[in-house]
Amino acid sequence: MQVKEIDVSELKNRLDAGDDLVLLDIRSEAEVRQGVLPGSEHLPMHLIPLKMQDLPRDKDVVLYCRSGARSYHACAFLEQQGVHNVYNLRGGIIDWARHGYEIAPPVGV
Repeated sequence: MQVKEIDVSELKNRLDAGDDLVLLDIRSEAEVRQGVLPGSEHLPMHLIPLKMQDLPRDKDVVLYCRSGARSYHACAFLEQQGVHNVYNLRGGIIDWARHGYEIAPPVGV
């Protein structure tokens, strides 16, 4: 099984181009309070099995965490469950920030 990945530059380009993507931050609430990718939604990793039926199937869903490790495993789990439109953000929010891209304050956390 192959986990599909996207790097931060490709994600930034797709967002800037107006691609209709769903960004899911799977980190803990404490981590989310430190900042998020603009436009992302928070779905803690432990809730993915309960909420996976709510994920859209008609657009790409990008999962991210701090470094890309947890989101990689979450994508692998979703692929095993038959959800094939998920992508792991390689390098996570750390790599996003390292490239100088915007970190937004969280909404509703």
